Amino acid sequence: MELIGELNRLQQAQGHLRDEDLRDLSERLRVPLYRIEEVISFYPHFRTTPPPKAEVAVCRDLACYVNGGDEFCARVTKLLANDPEIEVREVSCLGRCEAAPAALIGDVPLGASPEDVAQAARQPGRRRSAGPSAARRDWRIDLYAGSELEPYAVLEAYRDRDEEEAAAEIIERLKASGLAGMGGAAFPAGLKWELVRKEAATPKYVICNADESEPGTFKDRVIMAELPHLVIEGMCLGALVCGADRGWIYIRHEYEPERQALQEAIDAARSAGVLGERFDIEIFVSPGGYILGEETALLEALEDRRGEPRNKPPYPGQSGLWGKPTLINNVETLAMAPAIVQHGPDWWKEQGTRGHHGLKFIGVSGHVERPGVFEIPMGTTVAELIELAGGVKDGRRLKGFAPGGASSNFLPAEAADVEIDFKSIAEAGSMLGSAALIVLDQDADMIAAATNVVRFFRNESCGKCVPCRVGTEKVVAMLEGTLAGDGNGALREALPDLEVTLAETSICGLGQVALNPITSALKYWGDEMEGEGRTAPVRRRVGK
Repeated sequence: MELIGELNRLQQAQGHLRDEDLRDLSERLRVPLYRIEEVISFYPHFRTTPPPKAEVAVCRDLACYVNGGDEFCARVTKLLANDPEIEVREVSCLGRCEAAPAALIGDVPLGASPEDVAQAARQPGRRRSAGPSAARRDWRIDLYAGSELEPYAVLEAYRDRDEEEAAAEIIERLKASGLAGMGGAAFPAGLKWELVRKEAATPKYVICNADESEPGTFKDRVIMAELPHLVIEGMCLGALVCGADRGWIYIRHEYEPERQALQEAIDAARSAGVLGERFDIEIFVSPGGYILGEETALLEALEDRRGEPRNKPPYPGQSGLWGKPTLINNVETLAMAPAIVQHGPDWWKEQGTRGHHGLKFIGVSGHVERPGVFEIPMGTTVAELIELAGGVKDGRRLKGFAPGGASSNFLPAEAADVEIDFKSIAEAGSMLGSAALIVLDQDADMIAAATNVVRFFRNESCGKCVPCRVGTEKVVAMLEGTLAGDGNGALREALPDLEVTLAETSICGLGQVALNPITSALKYWGDEMEGEGRTAPVRRRVGK
């Protein structure tokens, strides 16, 4: 991680990676220049040419797309067309879906009108990244809110006990609670911690995967902004159980305000003696790419390589960072651990409803009145969650929704009574995935929306697997032809075989789910293809 860390530092200092700096870096680190160039060429955040005075990044993906993202970007581009020192470009999801259409100027997030964005871009001296707002909501998993307990009290209580006994009790409580990995895979958290503990090799490491980059997904961003102490304590508990003395939070570079919040919490924890001697945490800023959310691609980046997924097994718990046992958990999973360990599995189970167990953070975006992150009991229905978000925008009818982010199958309005839980949503024909509910109203063009998502996966494919790299490109080309009125029926004929090929031969989840959006859209709204030739646009709204 030294190489990528140095590249990040150089780019921040100079605005881009200069040839002379790269040659100097090669000599200092004793890394061949071709290896450095190999890494730079993979990550979209790195640039080798001087930057403009201001760079405006506008999200092009689903939550922003259905809220007028195309028109928003076109308007911003037009407003800034006469300023050659300002660059406007479309980018993949910025994780600011509640502010759709979202934009970023440098590392400053903006949810504003095109005119406001253009004005901000023209005033670089007045732009600066600020940490998240001081306003904090009440979250049920925050056991310290309104309590006499001091932050990190759960950790300190277990650190004062016999190490073997403490680790066994933590594992037992997590396993009994049924806490699943909240990043999408839903692997039992307690079992994962136990498996890493049982590994004989040392040293061991703990990594928090904060690289949420799937369209519609932003719950972890809010947790890091408002509950950073719980993320840190969850990592410390994991380290205590596994026997790790070092940890990293792997965060996407677009989350600069959240990085600041985490760093402040880490500094405070060090000052209090929570971090430092027994276990310490550093923040690693990702140089970009959706694929880095895949745990082994993340490890490749930490090891200063191109972020391409590894073949599994071995799994990270057996052979992770630098070949050592590594506990990798999602932000939400780690943040939930302290409350479960403190209150016990019975308390956790009681938080659910309709026979389901626990709580869930879900980001809601798309065509709703009040998009945002909600902490709900497991078992809440999709319809109830939409009502919590103010209902479908402008009082319109619900047409469809993606319950678990862009990679989850679309479901029709008739399925809105499905209870939110890993098993229930799977039985309904989709998945809870990254816990990002994207709502589409009665006028949404589902084929165009699905095309937008498949295009995202094409853009974000790392290219390692030929079926994923070539398959997504071909499907997007056929979909774009269909949307332009040039469809010839080839898509419907080729899609089943392509879907099976990608699912069975792709190394990671990206290729395995890349065609889910279009196959599910055709299942429920196939008539919108209108004989493979149609041009009706998806309904979109411009501005705030």
